[in-house]
Amino acid sequence: MFTGIIKEIGEISSVKKSGANKTFAVKTSKILANKKIGQSIAINGVCTTITKITKNTFEFEAMPETLNRTNLGIIKKNSKVNLEDSLKFNEDIDGHLVQGHVDTKGEVISLSKSKKGTILTIKYPKEIAKYLAFKGSISINGVSLTISDLNYSDFSVDLIPHTLKNTNLGILKKKDEVNLEIDMIARYVKRLLDAKEKEFTYEFLKDRNFI
Repeated sequence: MFTGIIKEIGEISSVKKSGANKTFAVKTSKILANKKIGQSIAINGVCTTITKITKNTFEFEAMPETLNRTNLGIIKKNSKVNLEDSLKFNEDIDGHLVQGHVDTKGEVISLSKSKKGTILTIKYPKEIAKYLAFKGSISINGVSLTISDLNYSDFSVDLIPHTLKNTNLGILKKKDEVNLEIDMIARYVKRLLDAKEKEFTYEFLKDRNFI
């Protein structure tokens, strides 16, 4: 479990194929403190397992499902990635609860400045529309953000200077792919509402011998 508060920007130092999988090495300066093999680190919002540690580098492996569903499938050597270590029970939740289970990829429409600051606009797949809400939470490349504008096929978030400096969102370009994880609470509320609606269907009542 994570919070969407990025601790460091890492750099991919190598990408190696291992059958259908890929092994990535990430160069870092501080997130490895007290880390051990087998522990979790979120890479661009994807929960990964540390498989090897050297002085300033760690490795993780990604399977085809992860490579296809997230932007880990297209990152290359020298790519900048957002890093967050897993949440500890005695830590504050400064963002929102992020599982590290990316739902889908979005496409950058624009990263532009306005009177309010910097606005990032993302095109999203229609299947996650039901989970998005104005002023609701969304994780973009692992960064906890609040939706400031919501349309039929895109949404926007406002980025403060700290976020631009300390995450890879500040270097995004038009048509770049980003990882999207919907708010965990929205996911379960939708599930509960779907179950509630089924209680009143003919098939639901018939299956339970009410009619």
